[in-house]
Amino acid sequence: MSRLDARTLKEEVASMDRRPLLDLGHPLLNRVTDSFIRAAGVGAARAVSKEAYFVSVEGLGGDSTGLDNVKRNTHFSSARGEDGQKSLDAVVKLAGKEAIEWGLAAGVYSGVTYGLREARGCHDWKNSAIAGALAGAAVALTGDTGHADHVVHFAITGAALSSAATMLSGIF
Repeated sequence: MSRLDARTLKEEVASMDRRPLLDLGHPLLNRVTDSFIRAAGVGAARAVSKEAYFVSVEGLGGDSTGLDNVKRNTHFSSARGEDGQKSLDAVVKLAGKEAIEWGLAAGVYSGVTYGLREARGCHDWKNSAIAGALAGAAVALTGDTGHADHVVHFAITGAALSSAATMLSGIF
C-alpha cells in the first residue's frame, strides 16, 4: 500500500491548507480565490443534491413542502417542466447562483480574517465576528430581498456563527 492510499481524511484536509489551487502571487489573493473556488464547488453540489432530493420525494408521491423553509418557487421551481432541456438549464443556472453565493461568503470571510490578522497581529473571535458580519451581509445582498432588516439579520447571524466557531475551535 502506498503512502497516498494510507492518508487519512484529516491529513488530506490539512494538506489542502498548505497549497492553494491557484497561485496569484499574493497570500491575500491566493486565500480569497482558493476559498471562493472550494466553497463554490460545495454550494453547487449542495444545490444539485437538494434538487435531486426534492425530485425523488415528489416522485414518490411524498410532500416536500415542509422540508424547506424557503418558498419552493424561489428555488428550482422551473426545473420541473415538460421540456427536459429547460429543466436542466434551470438546475444549472440556479446551482451556479448558489455556488456564487457560497463562494462569495467564503471569499469575503477568508479575505477579511486574513486582513484583520495581518493588521492586528492576532486571530481571535473579534476578527471572526467582523468577517462573519461582512460575509453575512454580502450573502444577504445577493438574495432577492435586499431589505435593510434582511441584511442586518444575516450580518448578525454570520458574526454569531463565526465567532462561536472560533471560540469553540480551541475547546475541541
